[in-house]
Amino acid sequence: MKPVMCFGTFDSLHLGHLNYFQQAKKYGDYLIVVIARDKTKQMQKKEIIFSEKERLELVKGLKVVDEAVLGYPEDHFRIIQEKKPDVIFLGYDHKIDEKILAAKLKERGLKPEIKRAKPFKLGKHKSTLLREKVLKS
Repeated sequence: MKPVMCFGTFDSLHLGHLNYFQQAKKYGDYLIVVIARDKTKQMQKKEIIFSEKERLELVKGLKVVDEAVLGYPEDHFRIIQEKKPDVIFLGYDHKIDEKILAAKLKERGLKPEIKRAKPFKLGKHKSTLLREKVLKS
């Protein structure tokens, strides 16, 4: 089994998220999706609509997802250490450099491949854009 892990808030689940999961799954045969915690979003001063438990249930319900788990707000690398994925799959807009991430993982004895998603209909399926459209309605 080759586990792949991806990350996100997935507050307003949309086709871009589904495409992200589908892209990730191509790199392995077991997809683990890590859901950002409410506490993490509060620390980042980002507004959320659905609670972490609601977002977890929504993602768990997708066929492409084999396992969905909540992350750890105090240590974002802890879940990676626990699950030991072969591949870390980042969203196209995740604000972390692959080399920096690889170095931080290596410090913890982890050496997964790091891949990055391609955007899906960039001007249409982006959570912040969708949220703005909903608020204007």
